[in-house]
This record gives sequence, C-alpha cells and structure tokens, in this order.
Amino acid sequence: MTPRFIQIHFLSAWPGVLLNRDDAGLAKRLPFGPAVRTRVSSQCLKRHWRMADDPRALHQLAAQEGVASLRTKLAIERLVIEPLRARYPQESVDAVQEAFLAKFYGKNAKDPKQRQALLFGEAEIAWMRGNAEAILKDAPDRKSAEAGAAAFFKEEKANLAAFGKSVALAAGLEAALFGRMVTSDVKANTDAAIHVAHAFTVHDEQPELDYFTVVDDLRNREDDGDSGAAGVFDTELTSGLYYGYVVVDVPLLVKNLTGCAMADWAGDQDRTLAAQVVENLVWLIAEISPGAKKGSTAPYSRAELVLVEAGERQPRSLANAFRQPVSLAPHHNESLGRRSADALAAHLAALDETYATGEVRRHLALPDLALPGVDRLPLATLAQWAGGLVRAAQA
Repeated sequence: MTPRFIQIHFLSAWPGVLLNRDDAGLAKRLPFGPAVRTRVSSQCLKRHWRMADDPRALHQLAAQEGVASLRTKLAIERLVIEPLRARYPQESVDAVQEAFLAKFYGKNAKDPKQRQALLFGEAEIAWMRGNAEAILKDAPDRKSAEAGAAAFFKEEKANLAAFGKSVALAAGLEAALFGRMVTSDVKANTDAAIHVAHAFTVHDEQPELDYFTVVDDLRNREDDGDSGAAGVFDTELTSGLYYGYVVVDVPLLVKNLTGCAMADWAGDQDRTLAAQVVENLVWLIAEISPGAKKGSTAPYSRAELVLVEAGERQPRSLANAFRQPVSLAPHHNESLGRRSADALAAHLAALDETYATGEVRRHLALPDLALPGVDRLPLATLAQWAGGLVRAAQA
C-alpha cells in the first residue's frame, strides 16, 4: 500500500518513578474524563527519542547522515563568530556579531536569556560562519563591517529559507522530523512530520510522597542522640500504565527529507532515510524510557504493547478508549494490562465498524496483552514492516 499516515500506539508501565516534572517538582498531570491522570509531555518523549544513548537514537542517525543540528540561544557567539575572532579586528567582529544576532534573534538579541532557543542545522551554521568571514575580509573597521553586514542581509538570498532551498536538510534532521519555528525568518519554518501526543495513565493517578533522609557518615547517634541525618527531604513518585500515540505524516516526512513536492513523495524519490526514521522510531518507542531521578528510581521499562497502523485517511487517537479510566480495583482473573488491552481493542473495533477507514495493522505485545485479529510480531519484524511501507510505496 501507499500509506499517507503511519500511527503508532503504545502501552508502557513504570512503577515508583518521576518521569516528567512540572515547575513545582511534581509529576505532570492531565484531567481526562472523570479522573486525573499522570502525564508525560510530548516534549519529554521526543527529547529522549532524539538523544538516547542508543544506536537507533535520532541524533545518532542525524550524525551518521551528516545532518545534525543544535537547539541553542548562543549559536551566533559560540559557533559562528568565536572561530573568527582571532583572525580579524575585534571591533569588526563585534559589529558582525551584533548584525547576525539582530537578524536571527530579533528584538531580544542583546539578552541571551530573552532569546528564542533556535534550532540550526550544521550546514546553516557553516553557511553563516562562511558569510560572516566573507564580510570581515573586507572590513578593517567597525563602520565597514556594519555596512558589509547590512548589504549582505539586504539581499534576498541572505536568509535561512533561501539557503535551505539550495541545500537538502540544511536545518538538520530534527527540524525535518519535529518542525522548526524561526520568528525572524518565517519562510525558514518547517512543519513537523512527526506528531507526538502527551502520554497519560489509562487509570487514575497513583502518587506517593517519598520521605527520605541523607545520612552523615561522620556523625554518630550516640554523640547527640539524633539519627545522624544530614538532611530530610521528600519527593513525589508515581506508578502507572501509560497510553501514548505518535503519527508520522509520510508525504511530509519524505518532502522534508528530500525536498520533493508533497504530491510526488511516492514517485522516484530516495525514501531510504524516511524509512529508516520510521524503523528507528518504532524501536525507540518500544525500548526507550523517559525519566528523571535515574539514580534513585531506575526508571527503565519497555512497552508491553505497540500497535502500528498504516492508512490513507486522517489518523485518530485511541485515547478515548481510556476516557473512562480502567479500574485499579483487583480483578479475579484479568490483569490491569489485559483490561487495558481489551479497552483498546473494543474502541478500535467500534471505530472500524463506524468509519471503515481501512488501516492495515501489526503489533507487538506481551502474551497477556495480545490483540485479537491483529498479526503479532517481534519488535525487529514490526519495525522492518513499518519502514518497508515507506520504502516500497508506489505512486
């Protein structure tokens, strides 16, 4: 088939963890239906899939393909201008730096704390550095540097959008996958080809306040009668089975990676990288855990169910399978996982009967969570199947 969308649903469980914190240091939450759930933000999930210490992590793939990128407020000072400082007059370098900051960071350029953290591809950084040096070669003083920078930015070609049209993946793999917003150069913005929902527990939240002490090794209970504690603290921990949802817009993914027209994505395009992205994503969703407090909670788990769907029509989340929370009350013959999988399967069957959208499906699952009527595969085969849909698509 020629899938327009690939949807990935997952159920993953973690006990006694603090996967994603809010500004007060508590677990993030989400009211849904009649219950409040524990939540893991999409930003947290994407960050871990990108940066995991794993051979399939997306930053590893970007490095292998030579399309890495950096998200930073300090790209101009650290990566563009600093390598040039030793070779040109300081007043000229300062003038060019100010001009580049104003161009790419806008009105908040002077204060790094107020700037937008921009995502730049390595190719874009090299392009900026090369142009900055070209200006400095003809600028013996500040006035001439200011004039040279002004002339450069006056030209239509002196922007990220124009550069990106001439160099494939100029903004890097991350921008192609998860999008990019540049307020000072809106034409350089990229729409995200991968859409990630916030994961949430399929049941009511399960929080616990963990009280703990730090013991002073040199204090003795007999000396002053206390416990020898050097500090008393508490932190919130949670447990839960989470539902998560990811959508890959395949035509947009191929367009972002190859520069082709959206309508031509299934034609004579090299979709090797797009297929690899999808394969890696299935692996990462199944195996990579988000989580803080690793030293004290070891928040490592793997998905107990991953359902992959491919189809032509608008995707739809299966989150509403859990709008009525799965009961946490003990059940004499079915686990929480089995009841959650049953809720997922029932909702999916109801949508199939109502809309007949015709997705093809495969899944991996622990035996207790297997879905009826859907081929069950090991992870490697499931990932290969998903990537193969992209690789083998025909117009």
